[in-house]
Amino acid sequence: MHDDTTTPQTRALRLGVAGPVGTGKSSVIATICRHLRDDFALGVITNDIYTDEDARFLKSEGVLPEERIRAVETGSCPHTAIRDDVTMNLMAVEDMERDFAPLDIVLVESGGDNLTATFSPALVDAQLFVLDVAGGGDVARKGGPGISGADLLIINKIDLGPHVDVDVEQMVADAEKARDGGPVLALSRKRADTVEKLCDWVRKMHKTYAGGGHIPVDPGPMAPHHHAHDDGHTHNHD
Repeated sequence: MHDDTTTPQTRALRLGVAGPVGTGKSSVIATICRHLRDDFALGVITNDIYTDEDARFLKSEGVLPEERIRAVETGSCPHTAIRDDVTMNLMAVEDMERDFAPLDIVLVESGGDNLTATFSPALVDAQLFVLDVAGGGDVARKGGPGISGADLLIINKIDLGPHVDVDVEQMVADAEKARDGGPVLALSRKRADTVEKLCDWVRKMHKTYAGGGHIPVDPGPMAPHHHAHDDGHTHNHD
């Protein structure tokens, strides 16, 4: 087992960001970094199965110094590396915390997965789950551990609502119902008021964590599901 050599002085708040493919996880992370990099010392760990595409996107956006954005190529299903065996990610986070100590926040981006994706509390302290209106207005009410258990659910790209015939207010209401009133944020990186709400949430979470008032909550085990591969084969997770 990897030895966590971080100390209270070097241990950052670790925020996980998960959600289906294409919902804008990297864009959410870029937004957080762009607007909070003057307030906090930040680092980012991205996950892809076989590439470092998300890390390259963030570097190209210039949201942080390139050395503070690192990629983990998991070689397996996205959720495996964020829940089942977090060793690769945990080592990457701890290495970053040590190399750039003291960091305030490390964001860990999951590879694109489905509505069952959740982070192990052994890896992150809090987790954001990202949906987007282009995925369909009914997605939020379908529920699942990712939607119901994340510390914050983000409904992303709300500016696209009129163009994809999605009632954003109804989607948010459905999400709040699925989360029993848990926090839901309607977000567009083009709308400053929504970006500020996201930043405020991160600020408050960091303040609570730094004050010792936040305890990571396990959203629960992932629901049984299967993944299809390009070669036609599938594998199951029960």
